[in-house]
Amino acid sequence: MRIYQCIKEKWYRGERERVKVFNHLKTITYHKWLVCKGCFAVGLYRQGLLHDMSKYSPSEFWVGAKYFQGNRSPNNAEREAVGYSTAWLHHKGRNKHHYEYWIDYSLSGGSGGMSPAPMPRRYIAEMVMDRIAACKVYLGEDYTDSSPLTYYKSRKEPAPMHEFTKKNLEFLLCMLAEKGEKKTFSYIKRRFLKKAGKKR
Repeated sequence: MRIYQCIKEKWYRGERERVKVFNHLKTITYHKWLVCKGCFAVGLYRQGLLHDMSKYSPSEFWVGAKYFQGNRSPNNAEREAVGYSTAWLHHKGRNKHHYEYWIDYSLSGGSGGMSPAPMPRRYIAEMVMDRIAACKVYLGEDYTDSSPLTYYKSRKEPAPMHEFTKKNLEFLLCMLAEKGEKKTFSYIKRRFLKKAGKKR
């Protein structure tokens, strides 16, 4: 009877793990599709197709599946479990739409010895799409156009972004909250990205 119980528990534990793997795959693919859709709307076709491909690598995928919860990033669950996120450390160094990718060492005594570099406009635009998609995935029907801005403002400490990156991200998130997705995407495509060749 005890052996039967052990086999039964092991089977159910394995079943739960298989469900988490499937749900994680479904979640990251849905997120990728939403970002791709947004990038295509503003003309960033290559970035849309290649967005977050590293999430399907073993270093990120299996960790994400292990800590999958469905209502928030598994990276935070991993941080709570071990103190840091191995998946995030792998991810941020391979995806240019994260401002953390653009943080370098400082030779002039910057904060903590680190110095953020300005993000090119096309990656700021992709970052906006990424934040919109993440909020849509985790908030579901509760999502509104102000959700990405609300989440951005919820940080306890300001993000270590370059002033150029911060100014443009906040501008676009405020526009999204006030004017909606259609007008914001139109502005990004017709004006924001057109300025890329002038300064950054």
